Amino acid sequence: MTREEALALLDKHLKTSNLKRHCFAVEAVMRALARRFDKDEEKWGLVGLLHDGDYEETRDTPEFHTIKMVEWLKKEGVTDKEVIGAILSHNFAHTGQNPPKNLLEWSLYCCDELTGFIVACALVRPDASLASVNIEFMEKKWKEKSFAAGVNRQQIQECEGRLKIPLREFMQIALSAMQGISQDLGL
Repeated sequence: MTREEALALLDKHLKTSNLKRHCFAVEAVMRALARRFDKDEEKWGLVGLLHDGDYEETRDTPEFHTIKMVEWLKKEGVTDKEVIGAILSHNFAHTGQNPPKNLLEWSLYCCDELTGFIVACALVRPDASLASVNIEFMEKKWKEKSFAAGVNRQQIQECEGRLKIPLREFMQIALSAMQGISQDLGL
């Protein structure tokens, strides 16, 4: 599946601009992580782009989140087991199935929540811009448990054990990736 085909699939099923922006952010971070690990950037980006593509239709039935997306992908002829496995692993907390087991899946697991944390950091800056966020500001906000309280910090911190990337470096990779597409994110 090409990126253009993936975007068409997202446009068909996602109407909320913030949710689309989240998918763009995760795509950017996954591409950066693919480069860091010398992996297939297109595949990793595709996983990031599509991971929440069915969320609007499965919001009230979280046990079906990702399962619906995989059904759509199969209808589109996508058979890549890595792509399908990574998307399914994204929702293992609700399904109890397909826990992350490889670098691709753990990368998605760890960076998904981090993108939301970075957006929250940008939104509290005077200019509400990613350009004014730096790693020191993120680390300060990280320690404030009331800040972005809905973000699962433990999930992000899995980067250290699962990806062998220190938290500070992981944050910097994600921040730089998102700053690179700030116009697409409206930040």
